[in-house]
Amino acid sequence: MSRRAAIIGGGVIGGGWAARFLLNGWDVAVFDPDPEAERKLGEVLANARRSLPGLYDVALPTEGQLTYHSRIEDAVAGAAWVQESVPERLDLKHKVFGQILSALAPDALIGSSTSGFKPSELGAGVVDASRIMVTHPFNPVYLLPVVEVVPHATVGEQNVQRAMQLLASLGMKPLRLRREIDAHVADRFLEAVWREALWLIKDDIATTTEIDDVIRFGFGIRWAQMGLFETYRIAGGEAGMAHFLAQFGPCLSWPWTKLMDVPELDDALVQKISSQSDAQSGMRSIRELERIRDDNLVAMMRALKGRNWASGQIMLEHDARLQRATPAPDWSQPIETASRTVPIDWTDYNGHMNEARYLEVFSAATDRFMQLIGCDASYIAAGYSYFTVESHLQHIAEVHAGARIRVLTQLLSGSGKRLHLYSELFDEGGQRLATGEQLLIHVSLETRRAAPPAASLQQRLQDIETRQAALPRPGRLHCGQRD
Repeated sequence: MSRRAAIIGGGVIGGGWAARFLLNGWDVAVFDPDPEAERKLGEVLANARRSLPGLYDVALPTEGQLTYHSRIEDAVAGAAWVQESVPERLDLKHKVFGQILSALAPDALIGSSTSGFKPSELGAGVVDASRIMVTHPFNPVYLLPVVEVVPHATVGEQNVQRAMQLLASLGMKPLRLRREIDAHVADRFLEAVWREALWLIKDDIATTTEIDDVIRFGFGIRWAQMGLFETYRIAGGEAGMAHFLAQFGPCLSWPWTKLMDVPELDDALVQKISSQSDAQSGMRSIRELERIRDDNLVAMMRALKGRNWASGQIMLEHDARLQRATPAPDWSQPIETASRTVPIDWTDYNGHMNEARYLEVFSAATDRFMQLIGCDASYIAAGYSYFTVESHLQHIAEVHAGARIRVLTQLLSGSGKRLHLYSELFDEGGQRLATGEQLLIHVSLETRRAAPPAASLQQRLQDIETRQAALPRPGRLHCGQRD
């Protein structure tokens, strides 16, 4: 399958899609008639390059090639996937679909970013709607993984599955709706909250800042990792969801909300909301707010990643997918045991990578080396592993957020119960940034004491040691040395 995507409409959402594809190694062709399109999309891409790679502990593929086109037909030629993100006007979308289909390869698919239109509406009057489906993302598209997938009735199941697999390969979480509905699922929730918020402001109950505070300091944090129903299940205590519904169900009939009414957005209410919003965050530019948003999202999503939970689970799956794509190592040379981008939250008050993160990088490199030699999850489950008993780090040059780094590891000794490794940290240009030397002892996890490795593992280490015997030894070694 071609790894070329066409982005039709390069605004905030289209630009986010372009970044998601481009940074996952796809070539991207963009059509947008806005004369400022390249500048605007370039700013979105700059933010994406700064934040997206930091979600992962494995390097993303080499960035694809980005091109701009003045005709839709030229942009979609040769594309395997077309993402339509033009303004929410049905007549415009129908016109654009006609232009796309006139030049699209027979096996290519079309996704629409529409937040409101149903796929049946998108396909009405289109010559061939069998490849058109709603693929509704969330801003920023390059960070938030969820995408609502709603196929047109004529789309074959094989094409739906192809779309789901393609989106997952970009590190996304495709959610297929059981049937179409106006505004899909997520925007219906957002619309309910938005309507209630408008009434609270109109009636002088709360300001924009106070409403946002209720969300970000309260239920928003819970929703980020457990959603709605799992959160309420816990609220029901040991009796669970049935008890929660019995306790709080009656209040659904009370006149608490105004969801069926919409306040008139007259000039007075618009001015009220605008002035409160300006007071809340008008001192920062939109680009600055986007960077703050991205930094916070990366930090929270990485925290969830450490727990293998919610969006963090999707990131771990993408890490594994990226790692499977790496070539088999040449054991006669130092082995690449890490290749990644330095996340935003790894830097300290001096603006460079915190010293604890150097140890984390080398520790992860050692874990990867262990996996490659066969000391993997199944080996550990059998009751054996290596414990680090000594480490020595040397800091040579600064490392900044966004830097793409790699670690090469050399086996110095693997005989008996001892595993002696020497690793070097490099930047993308080949500059040496740091070294890490580690001494590990093979142990029984049952006794927590030193034990001989399995014969197969011992043989593997001896073979690698023989292959690397011709490599130059590091200058001065520290681990295992005694004064």
